[in-house]
Amino acid sequence: MTDTTREPLTLFFDLDGTLSDPSDGITRCIQYALERLGRPYPPKAELVQFIGPPLRWTFPRLLGSEDKDLIDAALRYYRERYGDVGLFENQVYPGVPEMLARLQGEGHSLYVVTSKPTVYSDRIVERFGFDRYFLKVYGPQLDGRFDEKSELIEHILQELSLDPGRTVMIGDRARDVESGQAHNTRTIGVTYGFGSEAEIAAAAPDEICHNPAEIDEAVHRCGTLEERDHRG
Repeated sequence: MTDTTREPLTLFFDLDGTLSDPSDGITRCIQYALERLGRPYPPKAELVQFIGPPLRWTFPRLLGSEDKDLIDAALRYYRERYGDVGLFENQVYPGVPEMLARLQGEGHSLYVVTSKPTVYSDRIVERFGFDRYFLKVYGPQLDGRFDEKSELIEHILQELSLDPGRTVMIGDRARDVESGQAHNTRTIGVTYGFGSEAEIAAAAPDEICHNPAEIDEAVHRCGTLEERDHRG
């Protein structure tokens, strides 16, 4: 029997909180949007919990309203600052480029799968030089298509004709893990981003990593899990 434990996998990487720390840019842009709407805004420490989910989910909770015109205005003000300034208030986590290079060198296929619209995520990936590692960036459109990560993962699996059992979703929020699980991918939760260790553990990913250097071996173990499943 062929040993598949070291055969290449397809790896879906979340962006914010997994590859880079965008907390300054995102929280400042949320504050800017709320200020433009004449609303009080919370300090950064209270806003980091909203990093990860789509903004169409975040603003109704911050504004206490589902009014579409109000939400659209908040999104417009957020993007007004984010596209020129906030996008670049972002830092790569130490060890991430080295980890990506190792995984690419082992033959894995790497994709960014993010809740950040591609009009922004493409620019971030290029700015950090991540485009040398990733085959493509997948994310939502500004009109809200693919805002839900589960829907986005389903779309990618179908578009690329991927085997979910040979695909791994890697992210820092329960939403990342649960979205992968919904489509039977392997999952790796990371605790160095914006989801707490308790949040990640409750989502029950296949593997939990506390820093980027641990992701390599977690990926290998996910491949081993898939081989064990085939053996029954």
